[in-house]
Amino acid sequence: MKERVVAVIEARMGSTRLPRKTLMDVAGKTLLERVVDRLRLARSVHEVVVATSTNAGDNQIEALCAERGIACFRGSEDDVLERVHGASDRYKADVVVQSGADCPFYDPDLVDQLVYTLIWGGYAYTANDMELTFPEGVDAHVIRFDALEASAREAKKEDEREDTPRFIWNHPKRFPIFNLKAQPGSFYNRTDIRVTIDYAEDMELCRKIYTAFGGKVDFSTRDLIELLDANPEWIKINANCEQRSAAYVKKE
Repeated sequence: MKERVVAVIEARMGSTRLPRKTLMDVAGKTLLERVVDRLRLARSVHEVVVATSTNAGDNQIEALCAERGIACFRGSEDDVLERVHGASDRYKADVVVQSGADCPFYDPDLVDQLVYTLIWGGYAYTANDMELTFPEGVDAHVIRFDALEASAREAKKEDEREDTPRFIWNHPKRFPIFNLKAQPGSFYNRTDIRVTIDYAEDMELCRKIYTAFGGKVDFSTRDLIELLDANPEWIKINANCEQRSAAYVKKE
């Protein structure tokens, strides 16, 4: 595979629902480090880059990246599209795995599947949550750099600047899109499971999971689902948290 694949993590400290969650401890590492570690397991990914803002409040993120040897790019806090485009350009991406700092359960095999589907299938964008069929938080979003560059150049609407792939979603005839669905009744068709981090309850569950795995990062989604099925009361911890109301929503 000749294409250079870069995972770009949108990260900042100013979350409204769970402030400062990016650097909260999860079984001995920060939440951000957990996201980085999961993405580094993907065979298709050549480099993982944290894209944070130039806001002084995000200096801690840059400092952590420098200390841990994680590539870091700083750009606009509000123009997330340009920030991700700038990071992708700086690190010479042909293909971008657009990621959030609130997803410490990225599935590396799923990332690989969507990267290869995009490259070999001739798509501009691939994902698995444009219709939610997998557990929320076990997802991936892959964008060709030329589609990202066109978005950064042409997008005018505020929501298209705030939400990296939205310009692509808004122009499906121009940008071929593929959405992977978990088959009904399959092991991975579990929309009752929520493992993204937006609220304190989400963080509580996240810590329980990572602690149960001994702080290790190389567990599979099957391992995760089996753990939760063995501890059904854990799923109830964040069951009342707001689920993604629409498929086309992405939060930092």
